[in-house]
Amino acid sequence: MNILVVGQGGREHAIVKSLKKSPKVNQVYCAPGNGGIAQDAICLPIAENDFEKLITAVREYKIDLTVVGPEQPLIEGIVDVFQEQGLPIIGPTKAAAQIEGSKSFAKQLMGKYRIPTGNYQVFYTSKEAIDYVKQQGVPVVIKADGIAAGKGVVVAHQLEEAISAINSIMEDKIFGDAGQSVVIEEFLSGEELTVMAFVDANSIAVMEPAQDHKPVYDEDKGPNTGGMGAYSPVPHMKESLLNEVYDQILLPTVEAMKQEGIPFTGILYAGLMITNEGPMVIEFNARFGDPETQVVLPRLETDLVEVLLAIRDKRLNEMHLEWKKEAAVSVVMVSAGYPKEYKKGMPIIEHAMPSKTQVFYAGAKLLEEQLVTAGGRVLAVTGLGTTIEEAQRRAYQGVNNINFEGAHYRRDIANKTINRIANS
Repeated sequence: MNILVVGQGGREHAIVKSLKKSPKVNQVYCAPGNGGIAQDAICLPIAENDFEKLITAVREYKIDLTVVGPEQPLIEGIVDVFQEQGLPIIGPTKAAAQIEGSKSFAKQLMGKYRIPTGNYQVFYTSKEAIDYVKQQGVPVVIKADGIAAGKGVVVAHQLEEAISAINSIMEDKIFGDAGQSVVIEEFLSGEELTVMAFVDANSIAVMEPAQDHKPVYDEDKGPNTGGMGAYSPVPHMKESLLNEVYDQILLPTVEAMKQEGIPFTGILYAGLMITNEGPMVIEFNARFGDPETQVVLPRLETDLVEVLLAIRDKRLNEMHLEWKKEAAVSVVMVSAGYPKEYKKGMPIIEHAMPSKTQVFYAGAKLLEEQLVTAGGRVLAVTGLGTTIEEAQRRAYQGVNNINFEGAHYRRDIANKTINRIANS
């Protein structure tokens, strides 16, 4: 088989590497890919949202299956366009991708079908939103209603912080059209957890859970980012809790989408808060998470191609996912200044990686045969080990073998869990 992966980040690099392992695969293509992904796939210089050129490439390169990595092409309807042309593709339709594309849609769906989540209100003017926060008090969570590349969420503990966030989103339009309306949510306290699942509109195959680290600095300080690292499994999240997530959140959501006449197919991402009242949904995504994919897919023993074909053929109920016993820890290296302004074009020097360590490139490009930085999150180094501590050690050994000017990374990825295990 020839397979096309649409996207250009670390998530897509992880998908490419996982697909390459399959004996069913002849060639993996990636559009547009990046300089690091080019080590593992043939990169095609086609934008993620140029559906016409992507379809032409699928036919020219005799591609048998397309896998969509990022949210934007899904929200813009790439699956609908491919299906109209009779081309196999993995992902939800434009209507179903609203579960990520519109925070208010997702909240209304959860409210209607009693899927556990925090209380919320939607506002279309900054004055109404600010008046509500003044009346409601803090802490609150303020979200741009649309897509903001993982950065459109502010947890405000001070009233001034909340007002500033609302004005930045709605008046200054720092996230563009995503900020035409805001969702203001109840602040949920607890521990975050990510659970992703393969879905074929009828059946669900749940992936191993992961936990990511969003704030840019150690000890969860500083502004939120797209993700500074992750680990999997999450040993203190017991099987009984994961069964609760399946019964109360994943299955009811898939059933709700069917009831609404917009069945969901592809990868459903549930960002959860484990509260004293049980698991509650913070957000849904309509695709693999980043950087969670960089720790989940390396642990998947089952052939990813077989799983994707089962989604395509609506026989996911026949699949039983097998997982490596090993843990995975991923550390993201970012450009100096991220998530605010940062320089590009810094040469990336990668030395030999330790065993059981992989590099997934995101913001990188080839410039005269030299890999250079081209984004905020430049790459992720994932280590595997018999324990989370061993996986963490391998990941940081890998980080130490990569250099670029101004490189920043958190030094405490998975520390809390390692300490929890040590003290249990």
